[in-house]
Amino acid sequence: MAKVGRPGLSPEQKAELWERWKGGQCASDIARVLARTKGAIHHVLAAKGGIAPVPRRRSPVALVVGEREEISRGIAAGRSIRRIAAGLGRSPSTVSREVARHGGRSAYRATEADARTWERALRPKVCRLASHPKLRWRVAEKLALEWSPAQISGWLKREFPADEGLRVSHETIYRSLFVQTRGVLKKELIGHLRAVRRMRQPKGGTTPSRLPGQIVDAVSIRERPAEIEDRAVPGHWEGDLLSGTNNSHMATLVERHSRFAMLIKVQGKDTASVVSALSKQVRKLPVELRRSLTWDRGKEMADHKSFTIATDVQVYFCDPRSPWQRGSNENTNGLLRQYFPKGTDLSGYSQAYLNKIALRLNQRPRKTLGFETPADRLRAVLQ
Repeated sequence: MAKVGRPGLSPEQKAELWERWKGGQCASDIARVLARTKGAIHHVLAAKGGIAPVPRRRSPVALVVGEREEISRGIAAGRSIRRIAAGLGRSPSTVSREVARHGGRSAYRATEADARTWERALRPKVCRLASHPKLRWRVAEKLALEWSPAQISGWLKREFPADEGLRVSHETIYRSLFVQTRGVLKKELIGHLRAVRRMRQPKGGTTPSRLPGQIVDAVSIRERPAEIEDRAVPGHWEGDLLSGTNNSHMATLVERHSRFAMLIKVQGKDTASVVSALSKQVRKLPVELRRSLTWDRGKEMADHKSFTIATDVQVYFCDPRSPWQRGSNENTNGLLRQYFPKGTDLSGYSQAYLNKIALRLNQRPRKTLGFETPADRLRAVLQ
């Protein structure tokens, strides 16, 4: 029976789909361009875990369709295998196997032989994690600790510099997680990734920042000393509030030199509650780690002068709509969503629990630190 329904995407359309996906377009936009449903586009993306497949290429030593046509014409003209091979500059054994593989002299057809060879060459490559049990065990162990694939890849290279068997790229880990037909890593491990999704998302798009608050006597980030900008001196922090449901919040602080993080329980978003909680925690730090704090334009730091008096820490404020000016803090807030997803009520967590989560973050290797952990980096500068 003939196949009923709309034909699938052509190779050209699939190539365009992946180019647009890698460029940051969403499935809906791609569907409109290709005149397909969003579901059809999502089906193609999900089958590969959102990771663009490597374009297929023929081996440079393989016969091409033009050579197969010459073989077909030679057979029709009654030439011997050796004569055909000599005309192609190929060995007689290559031509002999080609003809025998595709029906012999009586049934050989160039176009059909080329198509069958292309299909036969589509053999799945054995995944590195599938063939290296020791490596697979270490990757699964670190994923269970909420390490990202990039952190795992960098840590392995740093921890086992002489063992080539313990090498794997972060892309291979993502493929093993998102393309479950490989059957290498359990799909439950996806739940330990920072963003719990079933396939990789394209890069692109921005999140609108908040409207600037009115801060009296705010000192602009543009007035920060050079030693803060180049991260050479420890003790300079970036901070923000992470929000949950039911008007619940926590304060997050990240030290710029080491990326060491602190999580601080706050009773409310009002400036008195935030400044009081921050001052209490910052005063516990060694003097050499109390130099400056960079915050966004949120009104929770309206009473920044009281914070500076209590801690001797100067506060600088970012430009409006410029979250990248506290990039380390923004990145850490993203990491924290792995433990406190959007929609979580943060009021029920104790300071002891927040300290536990901060410890987990600080013991994870960071790519920006050469896969050293923030805790190790901070410990080194304090010795």
